[in-house]
Amino acid sequence: MHANHRPFSARQRLARRVRLLRIARGWSQEVLAELSGLHRTYIGSVERAERNISLDNIEKIARALETPIPALVDETEPTPLRGVPTRGIEECQARYGAWPGTP
Repeated sequence: MHANHRPFSARQRLARRVRLLRIARGWSQEVLAELSGLHRTYIGSVERAERNISLDNIEKIARALETPIPALVDETEPTPLRGVPTRGIEECQARYGAWPGTP
């Protein structure tokens, strides 16, 4: 490892992974918040690694993303996503309307 290279903290890895998985699903922070039962601004602060998030809230986000908790803090790079689940998208679209670029 390079002397100046510091590994990402668990909080930073979680933030990056949540954002990548959310974007891969085409979800806004508002959609992820709705599906996880959390507030949109809370999701934003998690994605910016500003929050020392509780295990209970990590579990809520993991369930919404249909992703195991360990995958959210794994040190390896995420593999390309195939067949990303879209659970809840229709319900959120009905509630908030369609987003540009979606059917």
